[in-house]
Amino acid sequence: MVEPWVSLLILLALHGSAHAAVTVYGIGGVQNPTGSQSGSLPISTLGSTEWTSALGAWNDIQLQAPPLPVPLPPTAFTVALANQAEHVTNLSIPQRGDFYGFSIETSVVEQVSNSFIQVPFLNLLATVADRAGSVRVRVGGNSQETATLVGSLPNNSMIEKAASAVVSNSRTYPKCELLSTAQAQIPALIFTDELLYLLNNVSHLVSAKWYLGIPMNDTSHLRLQIAEQADAILGDNVLGYQVGNEPDLYATHGSRPPTYGVQDYFNEFGTVVDGLKSDQKITEASTKLVAPSFQGKWKAEDLWATGYLNAYAPAIKTISFEHYADNNCAAEFPDGGFGAIKNPQDVFPEYLTHANGQKMVAPYLNSAALAQQFNKEFMMFETNSASCGGFPGVSDSFGSALWAVDYGLQLAYSNFTGAMLHIGGSNVTYNVSPPTNISLFQKFTVGPTMYSTLFMAEALGKTNTSRVVDLTTNEFTPVYGIYEHDTLARVALVNFMTEQNGVGSYQATISIGGGLTGEPNATPASVKVKFTFGPRFQVDGRLIGQEIIKEIPCDQTANTCTIPVPAPGAALVFLSSDAQNNADSVVTQTYSTTSVTNRLATATLFPSAIAQSNGHRGADFPLSGTSQGGETTAKNLPPASLQQTVFIIWARAMMVFG
Repeated sequence: MVEPWVSLLILLALHGSAHAAVTVYGIGGVQNPTGSQSGSLPISTLGSTEWTSALGAWNDIQLQAPPLPVPLPPTAFTVALANQAEHVTNLSIPQRGDFYGFSIETSVVEQVSNSFIQVPFLNLLATVADRAGSVRVRVGGNSQETATLVGSLPNNSMIEKAASAVVSNSRTYPKCELLSTAQAQIPALIFTDELLYLLNNVSHLVSAKWYLGIPMNDTSHLRLQIAEQADAILGDNVLGYQVGNEPDLYATHGSRPPTYGVQDYFNEFGTVVDGLKSDQKITEASTKLVAPSFQGKWKAEDLWATGYLNAYAPAIKTISFEHYADNNCAAEFPDGGFGAIKNPQDVFPEYLTHANGQKMVAPYLNSAALAQQFNKEFMMFETNSASCGGFPGVSDSFGSALWAVDYGLQLAYSNFTGAMLHIGGSNVTYNVSPPTNISLFQKFTVGPTMYSTLFMAEALGKTNTSRVVDLTTNEFTPVYGIYEHDTLARVALVNFMTEQNGVGSYQATISIGGGLTGEPNATPASVKVKFTFGPRFQVDGRLIGQEIIKEIPCDQTANTCTIPVPAPGAALVFLSSDAQNNADSVVTQTYSTTSVTNRLATATLFPSAIAQSNGHRGADFPLSGTSQGGETTAKNLPPASLQQTVFIIWARAMMVFG
């Protein structure tokens, strides 16, 4: 009999020290739990390492674990599954292993990688591609709307930014329908084709594919150079071109009249489509568009009623939306009209429930069905735990990793075909991989949702045939079945509870076939469990360390196999060697380089402080975020270290990012 496997990716937080990669809750009580820390501390007065905790990306806030639910969910239960997909109702469409990808604001791409490819980020991409077969990355966002590709820039720069007119910077969010009057400077973004060559070079090193953004801020004077050059330079490595980022906020941002509505957007989108078709330099972009990318102010059904999909179906490859679970806007913009600041400790429990993901996907179920009718991909094109920087102690916690696992599987079950986890600036707490402008004297820090990305990659695998069914019976203990080639291949188990007084972990007894399924017993003879990135500022993007595998026997006579799931924790059960081979890493190709990124640092600011976060840099205008939550407080920072940084990367795949 084929030996089965189980992989338990316990996205373990690292014991709550000040140097932990992710914030640990439940240890040491609450530390400064209220609101965002960005802009709240005189960073220039802090010590050489103390200042890092003042920035959202590296804060030290720890929250208390929520109490156990009342009534307590069953801590032992059975999950009965059919072995063949034909006996299962409500299965999703076939899904890709690279379901979770990354969204990077165009204006901060240098913080993740620049003309000197940042090896740690390259290695992070490789860990996903090795498990999923490829990795998808979106470079765009609000800053794409003011972007222009030019032939060259002074000092061989790849990106330059300059202040543009003051506009209103606001959004509507779940639980926050009030429009803000907060003002922000959105820069005009100028870049060269070096950016495109950078992306193409990354694609040659790892199996990375890209989504790019075509500006739509001025449809009277179309700027299609990015599509012209990307078609020529990147070719098939471009998966799609987003036209319009959150157009339902154009009027709010001040870039359109207050009366701007869905019909106006319909007409302007048509102008861009016609321009792409008539541009002789464009070969692919006119049939690879990603739209409409609403964020929630407009209802998708109002746009569909205009005949939008019928009119533009040949041009649209992917139907897209953008949605965050919550917002921390009141803390980030205290005078913006967002009401009282939310206490992260109070909102933390909202993320530790299956109902959160279900609520997030509910508004899009009708559109998901339409996407299938029109044979289009359907993506959550920008998402994360909370806009306006996320919640410190929540967005960077182990709980956030569990939330993203359940949310990702719920998206897949609901027939989305992918989702992009957004990466912001140094004040943003939800980063998969925080910005690297301290890489001159420190290494990377991996955020908790990076683990979620790997979990999703292994859950869905490389075959692109995985179909997901939600089997959850209690909101604190989600369960999903995953069928590959129409046969049960994996089971995903999540535990949102935290053990208290020895209570909280659970045992899920899996029973495959038999019983009421009408199938013969199919529970395997045994399963194996493997436990699993590294402390912050110590990560080069590789999985390292000793892999520990524990074998769990099953009872084939009883047709049961019992899987322990710690509190908190997540388990991914592989039910055959093929199921594991189709998803597991073989040997991740990482990249060995010895390079000097700072031979002699004499600056008194971060070397990349001039490239600050979501579309902002320079001292000539106030810093803020084009999508509230993207602004950085990386100003008045202590001098950079005078040491040179040398990366020596060895090609080997282990279990911990370190």
